[in-house]
Amino acid sequence: MLFPARYWPGLADGSITVAFRRQKRATVKAGGTLNSPGGLLSIDSVDAITEDDITDAEARAAGCADRNEILGALNPEGTLYRIRFRRIGDDPRRALRADDAIDDATLAALRKKLDKLDWAIPVLRVIRDNPQVVSTELAPQVGMERPDFKLKVRRLKALGLTESLLTGYLLSARGKAVLRALDA
Repeated sequence: MLFPARYWPGLADGSITVAFRRQKRATVKAGGTLNSPGGLLSIDSVDAITEDDITDAEARAAGCADRNEILGALNPEGTLYRIRFRRIGDDPRRALRADDAIDDATLAALRKKLDKLDWAIPVLRVIRDNPQVVSTELAPQVGMERPDFKLKVRRLKALGLTESLLTGYLLSARGKAVLRALDA
């Protein structure tokens, strides 16, 4: 479940506690967690609802002015879900991204993971060489379609190696250290 940048401050301060999505199937489940730009969220409930179930108060808890704003933003097809959540801490990937002190054991573990992903090193290099460049321009440089490229960058982000920006990507401090060690 993705949140546009305008919702990130409300996620970070805990004032946004609900989201509405119309989807073929729910992409999160109650009891799970979700890393978001506003922090780590605990998913408390995921309920299929009707449009009539959305109140103005819930719309405000979703960071919108009223229910009409929510209804206007929903996908036209799929089941309507109300997802309730709460912020439980910072995104653990932030600390991981900042950690550039890569010891031999950490490097060996990362190398083992990256060796299974034949695309990983070329993607890291293209991001290093093209900071803040959009995926539309980066994907062809490594012979990928844009959606596949974006999914792969997310996998690298989960390892703390990349950062997604409003426009493009950067290698994290950890990503730079790992790539330097692997290229050595």
